Amino acid sequence: MHGWIILDKPYGLGSTDAVTAVKRAFRQGGFGKFKVGHGGTLDPLATGVLPIALGEATKLTGQMLNGDKTYDFTVRFGVETDTLDVEGKPVAESDVRPTLAEIEAVLPRFTGPIEQVPPAFSALKVDGHRAYDLARAGETVELASRSVTVHALTISHNQLVPRAGGGPSPDGASSTRGQEMDPCLRRGADGDRVEEITLSAHVSKGTYIRSLARDIAQALGTVGHVTMLRRSQAGPFGLAQAISLDKLDEIRQGAAPEDVILPFEAGLADIPALDLTPDQARRLRMGQVVTGIAAHDGRYWARGSDDAPLALVSLSDHEVRVVRGFNFG
Repeated sequence: MHGWIILDKPYGLGSTDAVTAVKRAFRQGGFGKFKVGHGGTLDPLATGVLPIALGEATKLTGQMLNGDKTYDFTVRFGVETDTLDVEGKPVAESDVRPTLAEIEAVLPRFTGPIEQVPPAFSALKVDGHRAYDLARAGETVELASRSVTVHALTISHNQLVPRAGGGPSPDGASSTRGQEMDPCLRRGADGDRVEEITLSAHVSKGTYIRSLARDIAQALGTVGHVTMLRRSQAGPFGLAQAISLDKLDEIRQGAAPEDVILPFEAGLADIPALDLTPDQARRLRMGQVVTGIAAHDGRYWARGSDDAPLALVSLSDHEVRVVRGFNFG
């Protein structure tokens, strides 16, 4: 049982709870026990792509954690909370609301390599303790700034809402006939100032979206917090491959695992393959360094003549060394 289940994690469910749900489904379906892990934590208040690794795929979760991710998130202006999301208590307020033009103008300042201070309510450790445990105990948590990269940051146009004055159609959907449409935002009473806006961000590992929202609001002369966070991409996996927890019921009822499991190799889609000869593959399986490889330095996954994955490898100066070997026996 080696492969991936890509969950569209629902609101309110923790990542560890999602792993437990997958284990339970397979156990109740009569498939026994095997290793299960997730490829990148999602807060309970976040939704979207959560890769669940099965069997040998758990050896790739570290690679998944180091990969880029893409999010849609909504920032509500006027209130900052201690958790920087809707779960927290207000700690700062402002009457200032930005215009759409001001938001568009400030986003380039948060694109590219940036420095950000993680939220006090995070899983980072301070003197051996989780920051969120210290924060919940009322202690002041000071975290060091870290370097991250925001590859792209734009106003989301995935969802559109009518300008103020427009109403829903009889079936409840927003009618666009005869109306000018805005990006995904909610306007204030004067029509020019924005109460909240949804942004899309493609970010490197270690980026905290809640911190990004806080810093954007402060750069606009106000405060804010995240009211919606949805991950649309994690490494090679996107929402198009994701299934709901309800789909796991089919496994409980004895459906073939192939109906919900992506192959092991799906987790290698964003890593180049390195083809080895039978002799080179044999030496690699024995943990030996393979020399004389004509390829660019970097990270690869090695495969033999049968195309089966052998290992994650590192290539430097024409020498290949095993980073993590796979065992499908």
